[in-house]
Order: sequence, then C-alpha cells, then structure tokens
Amino acid sequence: MLKTLLPRFALVIVLIALIALPLATKVSAAPAATTNSPSNKSVAQFDALAGEFWAWRSAEMPFGGDDIPRLERPEGWHGDWSPAAVARYRSQALEFQSRWEKLRPATATWPVHDQVDYRLIGSAIARVHWELNITRMWQRHPGFYVDQTLGGLMEPILPPPPFTKVRAEEVLRRMQAIPQTLEDGKKNLTQPAQPFARLAMGTLTEIKPRLAQSMAALRPELAKTLSAEQLVQFDAAAEKAGEALAAYSAWLTREMPKMSQATAVGREGYLYFLHYVALLPYSPEQLLAMARQEWERSVAFTVYEEHRNAGVAQLPFFPDTATQLQHQVADEAAIRNFLEARGVMSVPGWVHHYKFALQPDYLDVFDGVGELDDFTSATRLGEDCTRWVTPPSPNAGFFGRTMAQDPRPLIVHEGVPGHYFQLALAWANPDPIRRHYYDSSANEGIGFYAEEMMLNNGLFDDSPRTREIIYAFARLRALRVEVDVKLALGEFTVAQAAEYLTTYVPMDAQTAGREAALFSATPGQAISYQIGKRQVIKMLADSQRQMAAKFDQKAFHDFVWVNGNVPIALQRWEYLGSKDEVDTLDRLSETKK
Repeated sequence: MLKTLLPRFALVIVLIALIALPLATKVSAAPAATTNSPSNKSVAQFDALAGEFWAWRSAEMPFGGDDIPRLERPEGWHGDWSPAAVARYRSQALEFQSRWEKLRPATATWPVHDQVDYRLIGSAIARVHWELNITRMWQRHPGFYVDQTLGGLMEPILPPPPFTKVRAEEVLRRMQAIPQTLEDGKKNLTQPAQPFARLAMGTLTEIKPRLAQSMAALRPELAKTLSAEQLVQFDAAAEKAGEALAAYSAWLTREMPKMSQATAVGREGYLYFLHYVALLPYSPEQLLAMARQEWERSVAFTVYEEHRNAGVAQLPFFPDTATQLQHQVADEAAIRNFLEARGVMSVPGWVHHYKFALQPDYLDVFDGVGELDDFTSATRLGEDCTRWVTPPSPNAGFFGRTMAQDPRPLIVHEGVPGHYFQLALAWANPDPIRRHYYDSSANEGIGFYAEEMMLNNGLFDDSPRTREIIYAFARLRALRVEVDVKLALGEFTVAQAAEYLTTYVPMDAQTAGREAALFSATPGQAISYQIGKRQVIKMLADSQRQMAAKFDQKAFHDFVWVNGNVPIALQRWEYLGSKDEVDTLDRLSETKK
C-alpha cells in the first residue's frame, strides 16, 4: 500500500506492518506503585518510554511554519539533518514504535486517563513516521532547509530582549550551523518538487542583504552579553550564512528544470495522517462535506450581519502604533474580566498577558518564515506572550487589517482565551505527557472555536462590524479544509489553491499565496481549525445532553483548555466516557490490515 511512499524496500515492509497495527489503547505517566504486579511494571515501562521519546523528539524534531510552538530544545542543542542523521532517526523511530506496541496488551486494564496517554505517545510516534517516511519534506521540499536554518535561527531571536549570554550564544551557534545544514540539504533533496522550490526561492529573495541588515540591527542587543571575540565570530557567521543561503537559492535555480511537479502526499498517506497522527475519525470526503456546510453557514451569517449593520459606520484604522498597542492592552484585560464575569471559563491569576509590540528591525528577515508570535513555553510561564506587529495600515494583509481596526478577534484566537492562554494552561498540566504532546488539530480547533464562542457569549455586542470580522474568519477556516484536502490529494495546485482563497474568502493575493504555500508543505494542518472546532462543538452538545441541567459551560471549558494539547476524540472519551470516535479510529485501523 505504501511502497510508493518509502524509499527503501526493506523499510517499506516494516512500516507497512506498523501502519496496519491499530492505534488502540493508551496509557499515562501515572507514578508506578510499589508492588511488582505486571500492571505496575508496564506503567513503569511506559513512563520510561515516554520520557525517552520526548527527550529524543526535542532534539530530532524539525522546525516548521506552524505557529503553535513545539518542544523546547535541550541546552547546547545542535540540529543535524545529514543523510546519516536521517537514517539514524528512522531507525530510532522504529525502535520507539516497537516498544510502544509491546506494551499494548497490558493497557487494557489501565484507567482511561492512562489509556489516553498511551494513545498520545502512539500518535506522537506516528507523526515522526509521517514526517520521515510519508511527507518526506526533508527529501522533497527545498523550503524544509529554509525552516531548519532561518526558522531555527528565528526561535532564539523571537522573544523580546534582553538577550542573556546563554541566549545570545545560542543565536551564534545556530548562525554558524547554517552553511552545513544547507549542504546536507542538497544531498538529501533527491526528489525535490518544482513548486516547493519556487516557494523556497521566494522566501530567499535578496536574502544576503536582508539577513545582513537584520543581523546588523540585532548586533547591539547581542553586544550587551557577548564578548568582543564572540561578536567577531557572529559577524563572520552572519556573512557566511548569507552567502550560503544565496548560494542555495542559486543552486535551486540551476536544479529547477530537473525537478518534479508533484507535491501531493496522496490519499493513502493523507489517511494515515488523519487516523494515526491527528486521530480524526473521518475520510477526506467527510471533511469536504463538513467544510462546505460550514462555509455556507458562515456566508449566510455574514449576509445577516451585514444586512443588520446597514448604515453602521465601518471600523476606523488606528492612527498609529501607540494607539493600537494601548487599545490592545485594554482589550486583553477586558476579555479576561469578561471570561470570569460571564462564567465562560476560569482565568488563573498566574497566567501572564498577551501583548502586541512593534516589530524590531532585526526580525524583518523572518517575514514569511514563520508567525511572529512568542507564546513563551513550559519553562517561561512567568513571562508575557508577545505578538510582534507592524504599524496599522489599510494596506496590510488580511489579518493585519483586522488588528489595525479591532485587536479583539486576533486576541481571542491567538491570545486570551486562545493559543497563548490555552498553551499556558496545558504547559501547567500535572501530566507531563500532556504538557509535551502537540497536534494542531486540537490547538487550532480550540482557537477557532473560541472566536464564535466569544461572539455568542456577547463579547462583540458593542461592535457590529467586528462581528463581521468573526464571520470572515469563519469563511476562511472552512475554505482551508477544501484547500488542504485537495492539495493533499493532488486535485489542486498551489496556484489554484491561492486563487481559490482569493476568490471565495475573499482575501488579498499575498496572504492567499502564503496560506496555500504553507498548506501544500504541511498537509493536514489547514483542516485543524474547522474540524477541531466541529469536534469541540459536538463534545459540548453531547455533554449538555448527557448532563442536562447539571451541564456547566465553565467546567467544560476549563477541562478542554487544560487538556487542550490532547486530540478531541480522546478528550471526549475521558470527559464523557464516550469512546465512539476512538472505536471508529480502531475500526478504520482494522480495515488497513
């Protein structure tokens, strides 16, 4: 079934066998008891497996364009994407898979919480297989090495100053590693796709002078902690990195005529992602049907809202950045108060704030490489979250214009109660497996769900035109599903996907092109908003039906948010005792045997 997906025949046979295994029972990181019963031994073995896997994954995991933050790197980390390293990662992933499977029989008697954790580790291991052996962006997408170089460099630069000595030295190390990573990339790119190469080259336009300009702006910050010798090393590394990136772009230009046009991951590969990685119990056709219904609903609600708002003035643009930042701070505080006052969800006092800040010049080179949100991390819960913004302008892109008129729609999705707030709660989860696990199907679904949930709870009653923005967001997220599915199945090219978004959202061509480019390289990510939201709504409806008058919106949201890294199919099993979606996943897995 997957012979066309894997490069080596021997590995194909092993992985086909692994794919046929049902992603059944799950286990947690509950502390091992003091007896020597088989059950306690299996829990201890699982704890060891989970700890070793996350330590390994934090070193092996590639950088990508998805804006939900991932695992923190170990101190002194050095990325390695040499051909030998890729072979080693593949071998190690198979070993983790084997150890995980051997524990499966023992999990049948574990509590549901622990069975959920077991499935989380299975999903995380499946994601490694998805990356290394199915999508194979390390082999097919030249932009993968832009992510491993510029994306990797962006990570320690993104948080606000000051730059501690440890952080500044990390910037230096990652800058120094860029030339070798690009050379490794040239060796690995044995099946590059021409559309992916064009995307990479677009990001690398004028890269040498742009990198030099940004690093010159960063240098005064680094000079506060680096020694004179280290600053000389930084200057040399920045020069060499710019030359290497420009040479890589030139190499892609020369190699372009030899490259394939194929970008699609294919139906079987996409089904693997849905059922084994994201734990979504749906077919591509079901996804398309759900998305089309949601798009039609959002269009209808837009029509109703616009008709209702006839004669209402359009939202003005903030006159300057200072005004925008002032409004954002007040709006974020008001939203936190709203959540508690309306009984929507709990807002712990220890959770810090989501703040806009004017983007410094040294971040300019990373425009298009990744989202400029510093969501902090599990070890930085005592810091505010920062979203870097450019001055408000009617000429900004789709999302930039909304922030320049009313910051609240983006605050709700990205900040409070959206990504930053949800991630902070999840990083404080007492279960370490749930702190580390990640999948955008849950995170983005919750962020999107928060938008309309807050609208219906009354947050935007004071601003009719802002309600229109929420429905515009809904149209976009519904159309992303169709774009994602059709790109993955080969029914859309990147250009067709961008044109589709431009026409039907509608949105500006630049943002549409960027969205289509990201989704072509990350199949399965764009469905996460709409499908995750739908799962949360279904879970809420089933909870209300089951609990009737005892249903509590606040308690429901508190559970979903603190477990927000966990796929919704597993959350409903634990919260409702409903195993329906998990059973569907198991049946789908059985059919692949």
